[in-house]
Amino acid sequence: LWFLITVIYPVSFYQLTLTVLQDKDEIQKLSPSQQRKRLVEIVKKIDTNSDKYLTPEEITLWIQRVYRRYALDDAEERFPEFDSNSDGLVSWDEYNMVLHGHTVEVDVDAVLEDPEEESLRFLHAKEKRRFDFADMDGSAGLNLTEFLAFTHPSEVDHMADFAIEDVLSEYDLDKDGFISLSEFIGDLRANEQEEPSQWEVEETVRFKDLYDQDKDGKLNRDEQLRWVAPNSYGSAREEAIHLIKEMDQDGDGRLSETEILKNQDTFMNSEVTDYGRQLHVPHDEL
Repeated sequence: LWFLITVIYPVSFYQLTLTVLQDKDEIQKLSPSQQRKRLVEIVKKIDTNSDKYLTPEEITLWIQRVYRRYALDDAEERFPEFDSNSDGLVSWDEYNMVLHGHTVEVDVDAVLEDPEEESLRFLHAKEKRRFDFADMDGSAGLNLTEFLAFTHPSEVDHMADFAIEDVLSEYDLDKDGFISLSEFIGDLRANEQEEPSQWEVEETVRFKDLYDQDKDGKLNRDEQLRWVAPNSYGSAREEAIHLIKEMDQDGDGRLSETEILKNQDTFMNSEVTDYGRQLHVPHDEL
């Protein structure tokens, strides 16, 4: 179920950073001057009114664009692998043959006695519901647009309910419909006396500053959507404001090219550059 898990659960800053480290050789091939040049190119693309400043709105719209581009690229890359007969559609059987090595018949009403078998049946049933919901035209399978919705539900507006259902099933341990800070971070420390890791500190800040808008210590449905749907306007807006707060040295509520270059590492390790990936993407492909 590796593919299922990686595409439908939200990606944390830590997980994205690990992915970027996998591209370390590519990033290291860029000289400091090349990195600087790529950053300037990205800044100019974000600066839609060409006034040499990045506003919260410009950064917000760019972050939405980055995530949509990543999701579409991923779907386009995976689609041929699952479209075994090359008919332009991925059927439920094709999907399962590639993913599991066999077809999957789902009985949505059954409850199996064996806990492991029931857990697997539950996952398959939820996956089939998501597959059927993504199949907007009711055809024999998913076209590329529908495959994008199925594999990246958090990137497609009409799949938001499924994205939230999935994240609740993973993180909402007490089943109250909310996600607390402890559920968000997970039980990582052996005992309470142990010092929190840098990752835990960063994720705590993100929970409190970016997601928990009403400051009640837990995430409601709207706040969960900001987390699991990074292409949503609200989520992108919060990230943009957070980034400006980190880098805005003169306090004017926007970022100049000078401020960005002085805080190059912060800008590189943000959603604006897809955590560094866009540094080795040609300018005309951004």
